[in-house]
Amino acid sequence: MKELTVDAAINNIEKVTDFINAELEALNCPFKAQTQIDIAIDELFGNIAHYAYNPETGKATVRIEVEKEPLAVIITFIDNGKPFNPLEIDDPDVTKSAEERSIGGLGIFLVKKTMDMIDYEYKDGQNILMIKKSLV
Repeated sequence: MKELTVDAAINNIEKVTDFINAELEALNCPFKAQTQIDIAIDELFGNIAHYAYNPETGKATVRIEVEKEPLAVIITFIDNGKPFNPLEIDDPDVTKSAEERSIGGLGIFLVKKTMDMIDYEYKDGQNILMIKKSLV
């Protein structure tokens, strides 16, 4: 397991993505899976940066673990911001046009659809959001 702790700020999305991608490349991660993970990082870390400590800035930790059989990664996002469970947000009605839909929720919806698992808990004053993606 490896982890990185940075300020929960939009300008750190690239640093977090590079940190995760270095691990994914060492695992010969398929391009499609890496792209889906990158989108998930952008969405999830972006939400932490925008909302967890607003208007202040706090720390966020991103952890990556590797499961060997079958090969998969588990990425965990941890912050001490306001409690927020993104899994409680209703999925957007994607049958409606963009103009007809309510704003928000599409990013989390995409993460739910592209990851093999997504789980959230609020424990000991921390938001802990975990995603899992198979690399086989």
